Amino acid sequence: MNKNILITGGAGFIGNKLALKLIDKGYNVTVLDNLSPQIHGSNPEETSPLFQSLKGKVKFITGTVTSREDILKAIYGQEIVVHFAAETGTGQSMYEIHKYVDVNISGTAIMLDLLANEPNQVKKVIIASSRAIYGEGRYKAADGKIVYPKHRTDEYLAKGDFEVKYDGYSSPLELLATDEESKIHPSSVYGITKQNQEQMVMTVCPTIGIAPVAFRYQNVYGPGQSLKNPYTGILSIFSTQIKNNNPINIFEDGKESRDFVFIDDVVDATILGIENDAANNEIFNVGTGVPTDVLTVANTLVSYYGKDVPVKITGNYRLGDIRHNYADLSKIKSLLGFEPQFNFGRGVKLFVDWVNSQEIEKDNYQASIEEMRAKGLFK
Repeated sequence: MNKNILITGGAGFIGNKLALKLIDKGYNVTVLDNLSPQIHGSNPEETSPLFQSLKGKVKFITGTVTSREDILKAIYGQEIVVHFAAETGTGQSMYEIHKYVDVNISGTAIMLDLLANEPNQVKKVIIASSRAIYGEGRYKAADGKIVYPKHRTDEYLAKGDFEVKYDGYSSPLELLATDEESKIHPSSVYGITKQNQEQMVMTVCPTIGIAPVAFRYQNVYGPGQSLKNPYTGILSIFSTQIKNNNPINIFEDGKESRDFVFIDDVVDATILGIENDAANNEIFNVGTGVPTDVLTVANTLVSYYGKDVPVKITGNYRLGDIRHNYADLSKIKSLLGFEPQFNFGRGVKLFVDWVNSQEIEKDNYQASIEEMRAKGLFK
């Protein structure tokens, strides 16, 4: 078994949980992470629980994937690379475009360039892709045709017409699970960068004798998720609002849905990809295979926290947001034997119990919304 493993972005939410489980399994883990204040706070080496939980257990390199020197130092002696380092957040990506492209695309390009041109022992690269690369989900029209609607436009959203449209059809479309062969048409810069990361890894690695594996993660949540970051993670954002007794603003009509997958299931799926040669050169969805709408998320959290905060359906919307998407898990179940162990109700209860044990973070969500409003992306 290959024992030396590098996790870029390993101090982040998913990377941290993966690192700790791999250590328990006997791996030698190296983490490369820049300890971004957006995720870890202003003094991360002293106050970040994610960083503190890794201290003394991994070889930690404070650095960035945009530095050739940092990556070269990190990949030395490694046999497996799990590439999590990325800027995340669909909304923020629509105006911090250069930052997202620089970290996500250029960072991946630098890593692959070094693997292609410098001596190394890397045998496998796991790339954290995203359901965001699909953009809008997969649908069936009344005549049985499988269709992939275009991105929703301001023209319709402004009228409160939130469901997707497809040219030539007046009747509603039936939402289907998105499989790995579904159309790739991301609706955000973040989605574009994740598509690019995935394609580069899956294209370059086989040519240099390295096995690539891509995981298209759905909406990951669970204990350890940053409660400081107002740009991504709807359950953590809502939780911080609730704990501050602030109202929850439900966009659109609250019926927009996502596939919320618990962190432990994501880690288990990733380890299957690390340890199983059947994963080599393959792309997998990772989720629960069940869509949950945003209003259900908000009401469930309010109920579990026992807080009487208003849940307001406002009709506000963000340009670039999709309406629906959830995963078809047939491939990962068949090839890797993956079965999600946590349904939404069980996972949220564990998440809420963890949040209740944490200090209440300042609610910075409205400031992030004002940023988007100023850019014309929030209506």
